[in-house]
Amino acid sequence: MSGTLHRPKGAPKAAIVLHGATGVPHRFYRHFAQWLAGQGYACLTYDYRDFAASAEGHVRRSSATMAEWGVQDQAAAQRFLEEACPETPLWVIGHSLGGLMVPFHEGAGRIDRLITIASGLVHLGEHPWPYRAVAAAFWYGPGPLAAKLLGYLPAKAFGTGRDLPADVYWQWRRWCTTKGFYLGDVGRVLPVPDWRAFTGDMKLVAIADDDLVPPTTVWRHMQNFPEARKSQLTVRPADYGAKKIGHIGVFQPQNATIWRDLIA
Repeated sequence: MSGTLHRPKGAPKAAIVLHGATGVPHRFYRHFAQWLAGQGYACLTYDYRDFAASAEGHVRRSSATMAEWGVQDQAAAQRFLEEACPETPLWVIGHSLGGLMVPFHEGAGRIDRLITIASGLVHLGEHPWPYRAVAAAFWYGPGPLAAKLLGYLPAKAFGTGRDLPADVYWQWRRWCTTKGFYLGDVGRVLPVPDWRAFTGDMKLVAIADDDLVPPTTVWRHMQNFPEARKSQLTVRPADYGAKKIGHIGVFQPQNATIWRDLIA
């Protein structure tokens, strides 16, 4: 995998691994990661296997799955950061998919603080209208047709990020169109998680105008961390002088006034 470790000038106050969202390359988070370094934190951003900077060939030749991205790749990134910044408090910031998979990691118990941003167990029927119609087309219309014909998802053409391996798309589709999201894959393509392993501080951040992962689905994710010390934050665009933030806008530099509240 390919990534970037942003280091502060002195010894880091904490080492942060940033697990990204599906279809979002790690360079998108660079402004936020650089800001974190300026605040005294080390921050690792990276791309999942066969995606963006980590791709070694055309995406249609990839056999990667979303489960591999969320379990194996995220855990590997955490181990790399632990080795690069030993004896440093370990934080995880997870955006969307990046905040959903921690219970499946063998290193969950070593995390001191977890911040999930726009991470929720969402089902197709929970998107507000008219976005629900867009999501339905993505899962049942041109999306699967394109994936079958091309052998990968041309996500860039759909305006949903970088192109994705076919098996990542199919698994993502199954989870988002099934009640319980990924729970049906536990013990099959997903390992049996230790839901109680993470006992640190957890902050769940929802974006008020996020049609992709509405706040109610973010709060549902709390049930997967019964031993965590949990807090909640709802980011409302008007509170920061923004007209719209949405699912990924919180990491854009024009919304940098939000960042301090994310890690507070």
